[in-house]
Amino acid sequence: MEAATLTGSRQYLTFRLGEESFAVDVGKVREILDFSGVTKVPQTPTFMRGVINLRGSVVPVLDLRLKFGMNCTEQTADSCIIVVEMALGGDLLVLGMLADAVQEVIELAPEQIEPPPRIGTRLNTEVIFGMGKYEQQFLIILDIDKVFGADAEALVAEAA
Repeated sequence: MEAATLTGSRQYLTFRLGEESFAVDVGKVREILDFSGVTKVPQTPTFMRGVINLRGSVVPVLDLRLKFGMNCTEQTADSCIIVVEMALGGDLLVLGMLADAVQEVIELAPEQIEPPPRIGTRLNTEVIFGMGKYEQQFLIILDIDKVFGADAEALVAEAA
């Protein structure tokens, strides 16, 4: 769904990676966990930190900071794993994303969301749903289904 086609307000979970504020559609978020006990998996991309056991299911944990060309996420008291559901080829995949800190759930109206920038960002703009304007700051709203794209299916197969 394009930012320009939104009708009505939507809720987003906001979180931080370094100094940047990001957001994901709250409907994609399954739960938020403390960052602990990640089991490393050999021969996976550097942004895959490992897997966790989530009530008997193997869930890959991916480091968004590494995926976006930032430094590795360091474990702090505020670090967490945001467990999200991602659509991939008609299937629903469950992934964990490391974040430096979860902030809050906010509501944004369509007029508060601008299209992604064409230049001036380290991110591939295809993964950006839009730029949210909230309390005098911009939030990078991620399209979670596109963030890991082709990588996700291979990662889940390797993790299992």
